[in-house]
Amino acid sequence: MNTFAAWAFREVYSNQKSGNRLLQIVDIIDWKPIRELLEEMYKNKSEKGGRPNCDVLMMFRILILEEWYGLNDLEVVRQIKDRVSFMGFLGFPEQVPDSSTIWLFKERMIETGTHDRVWDEFRRQLYSKGLTVKRGTIQDATFIEADPGSSKKPREDQAKTRRSRDGTWTKKGDEFHFGYKLHSKVDIDYALIREIDTTTAKVHDSRVDLSVPGEVVLRDKGYFGVPARGEDFTMKRRTTERPLDDLENERNRLISKLRSPGERPFAVIKRVFGAGRVLVTTLKRVYGKMIVAAISYNLYQLYTLKKENVI
Repeated sequence: MNTFAAWAFREVYSNQKSGNRLLQIVDIIDWKPIRELLEEMYKNKSEKGGRPNCDVLMMFRILILEEWYGLNDLEVVRQIKDRVSFMGFLGFPEQVPDSSTIWLFKERMIETGTHDRVWDEFRRQLYSKGLTVKRGTIQDATFIEADPGSSKKPREDQAKTRRSRDGTWTKKGDEFHFGYKLHSKVDIDYALIREIDTTTAKVHDSRVDLSVPGEVVLRDKGYFGVPARGEDFTMKRRTTERPLDDLENERNRLISKLRSPGERPFAVIKRVFGAGRVLVTTLKRVYGKMIVAAISYNLYQLYTLKKENVI
């Protein structure tokens, strides 16, 4: 990018900055330790080979753009070239990577486990800002749909199509779902995601426990009958042998009210980001994508907390 073009872009960018949510998150966390973690993916850093051609932090920020705006690898490249706010968020790079480079970067993150280390660093920064878990947490799960191919109904073992090798079928109520589940633990006070896990769709919610000893965890009736590691506040469910009494119904009502912040991450990830359906084909890749989705959501929420003068 020549000097004049760079100057022009920065002028437009500076005029947009005050009213643009995306541009406000650039300085909301410390990116330096995240850059260092990403650079560790590349062992040979010499000029002759192995060194990444594109800045690793820029590449990671491209993944955030994909999540925030529901873009695939091809679309995000076009949008970066067309939108000043995207260019500003990426630091006005000299060159924009192609879609294959973005895909390979994602694969390297998954293969090296770097997405877990970046997630750990991000959570550490939440605590360093004083955003600790206070009153407790909420655990819940939601379906992440995948493409089952031409089949619209369960086919038992044949459900694992080439379009989603690890996806499975399950039924909830009268609806069938194919794909995966995102399990999350969210704190009550700030509605920030603290832990996530992913499973295939058929894994029951109660099989995943994200709570820790000594920490209050609120859970809905789907977890009834399976104790949590934390201080367990799971809503009770009536059985054929024993209906709920008035005290238990009131307890359920209070837990339900306290659990309401736990719905916000799923609503943002699925409705705002459009990440409730995936095109990736394995559980490993879905997990990597959901890590980026969780980081993207937390950035979104940190901006909201900043506007409300919480941080």
